Amino acid sequence: MIGMGKAQRIRTWRADRQNAGDGKSTVAKTYRILHAIFATAVDDDLIRRNPCRIKGAGQDKADERPTATLDQVFGIAEAIQPRYRLMILLAAFAQLRFGELIALRRNDIDLAKMELRVRRATAEMQDGTQIDADPKSEAGKRPISLPEGLRGDIEVHLSRYAQAGPTGRLFVGPQAGIPRRRNFNRIWHAALKVVGIPNETDLHLHDLRHTGSTWSAQSGATPKELMARIGHSNTRAAMIYQHASRHRDDTIAAALNALIVEARSKANE
Repeated sequence: MIGMGKAQRIRTWRADRQNAGDGKSTVAKTYRILHAIFATAVDDDLIRRNPCRIKGAGQDKADERPTATLDQVFGIAEAIQPRYRLMILLAAFAQLRFGELIALRRNDIDLAKMELRVRRATAEMQDGTQIDADPKSEAGKRPISLPEGLRGDIEVHLSRYAQAGPTGRLFVGPQAGIPRRRNFNRIWHAALKVVGIPNETDLHLHDLRHTGSTWSAQSGATPKELMARIGHSNTRAAMIYQHASRHRDDTIAAALNALIVEARSKANE
């Protein structure tokens, strides 16, 4: 880039990052930092003009994630290894993150109330160590009403796959280890292949959380109620969800249960 003007260097750098496959969000965030650095240099009279002049380069609107159909969710649940069947159903119908799912214990589920309580999330460190920590914010610690149609699935899972004792983990691997995202992804993609969902759809387990949230919104959940259910962590959302009604969360679960009943009725026809 010798001989180039500063603005052209910035354009070339950005194009190189995009061509190298860096994520849109990463490139945009890096550009914003660079823009801020040069803005400070202008303020300090070190340079005359900010060379970061690419319109929209600092914006990083995320692409819309795919959603699964009701049949696809139940298809994946049937196709995946049985010990992970309930994980698929809770990802969709309780809108849980992967870290929240693998952190669940037996005593986090109250079958009498059909309620699940998120208390922690399991994170994997760079050295491979897995630790249980608080969710990203207090918003993450939340009760979630469960659809009645999941009762049988939960009972079967507890009797066959969960660790013993009230604090036993709900989800463990065949060797009693804590599931790891990389290993689970292989199991996930194998199930997608059985169901006939092509790789091009780029459907991830986390997209089931988005799918379930979409269904909840379609059931009539207000933004306040939806933020409370999914444990949204930003400050603005926290001011909203703290007033959400637990009664309405039961209504959301009932609406999701109607979807389960519908799917199972179709399967038995």
